Amino acid sequence: MLTLRDRGPRLCDGLTRRDVLQAGGLGALGLSLPQLLAREALAKTTESAPRSAKSCIVLFLMGGSPQHSTFDPKPEAPPEIRGIFSPIAAAVPGTYYSELLPGLAQRADHLAVLRAVSTTDNAHSSSGYYMLTGHPHVPMNAENANPGAPNDWPFLGTLVQQAAPPRGDLPGCVRLPCHIFNTDNSVWPGQDGGFLGPSADPWLFRCRPADPDFRIPEFSLPVEITSDRLLRRGSLLESVNQRFEQVERAGLAARYSELSGRAFNLLATQRSRSAFRLDLETPQVREQYGMSEFGQSTLLARRLIEAGVRLVQVNWYRGPDEPSDAPCWDSHAGEANRLKNVLCPPMDQAFSALLDDLSQRGILDETLVVCLTEFGRTPRMNARGGRDHWGSVFSVALAGGGIRGGVVHGESDEIGAFPKSGLVRPEDITATIFQCLGLPPGTEYHDPFGRPLPLSRGRVLSEILA
Repeated sequence: MLTLRDRGPRLCDGLTRRDVLQAGGLGALGLSLPQLLAREALAKTTESAPRSAKSCIVLFLMGGSPQHSTFDPKPEAPPEIRGIFSPIAAAVPGTYYSELLPGLAQRADHLAVLRAVSTTDNAHSSSGYYMLTGHPHVPMNAENANPGAPNDWPFLGTLVQQAAPPRGDLPGCVRLPCHIFNTDNSVWPGQDGGFLGPSADPWLFRCRPADPDFRIPEFSLPVEITSDRLLRRGSLLESVNQRFEQVERAGLAARYSELSGRAFNLLATQRSRSAFRLDLETPQVREQYGMSEFGQSTLLARRLIEAGVRLVQVNWYRGPDEPSDAPCWDSHAGEANRLKNVLCPPMDQAFSALLDDLSQRGILDETLVVCLTEFGRTPRMNARGGRDHWGSVFSVALAGGGIRGGVVHGESDEIGAFPKSGLVRPEDITATIFQCLGLPPGTEYHDPFGRPLPLSRGRVLSEILA
């Protein structure tokens, strides 16, 4: 912990050698914020275009949610195709969702559902990379793939963070409550800054928002540090940084000073710290989202975008209690039980609560909400009562800023196996997200060699835009 000393030999600027060593050796304020800040991308100072949405919340259903039992039921198909769940009429006449999504069915007038999304990739990590970056993995169908060239295109949130200026002290992009990882515990590609380097990585907050005593240590002051002491430490830190800049003027010291200053501001600003305080929400609101990790993470995402974060991705991640044969939405076995009792209820509750909450706060029109997954599930049930990987066709849902609700775009065939009309590729989804955020897909950024690249080469899905 950074401490102040009243005695001891002092340097010409009044700093003791101990102060310099403590400030420099332990990072800003003795906390881990600078390590997080060092991974944030530098944002541009101007907007590219007026936007319909100020921010975006991505709900990522890791594992591959089944199209048949969510947004694309097939009641006329044989039992081994349709499964045991029936369709229910949605709020939009002529639209049907699975009975497992009663909340979202009632809110279908807010949703645009894409029923013909395709990656043609049946591996979690490589298909997931495609969904998160808008660029297909090389090679396709590569399970347990890891980051690295040639599969080092930046995460879509990284590009939002780079292209749009920050709206306060918080970073432009946050992922929570955990990164997405492979069966061997290695990290999926497509979740970081890619070839833009570690400084462009979005922030990752590993947390358990459903815990009764939830807190994020990086944004909490130790009990013994009062606001006055924090301000004094800020003055000390400024003096130390000035001294570093006298020694090294190659840019690294200035960068350290900037990051340390941002760290200090985050701790010193009540608005930034309180963004992570779920205990400031009423019990009724917390229960509305559900007390699951996914529900409370979704509520935390809403607080973060209100505090100025541009894009928050909530990952349904593989927790320690997940079964090895069917973790998360990877329903290879016992799908009916998993969907009915573990997966769909918290997803339906959290997503529905988010739409209601944003609407009641008057910010749904300026907040884009996107529910993604890496692929769908096979049309036929397997011998273990589950469905296997299927990248040929699946569903994605969008709502909020820039989106025309009550729309179904695209159609899968009679058994939900292949696109029949309205084919959508991942790059079309990223292009649409950028467009809704006021960032035309043709907006250029530069790779490390200075070569101009468009944010997305996909087609903006004008059919679902307001």
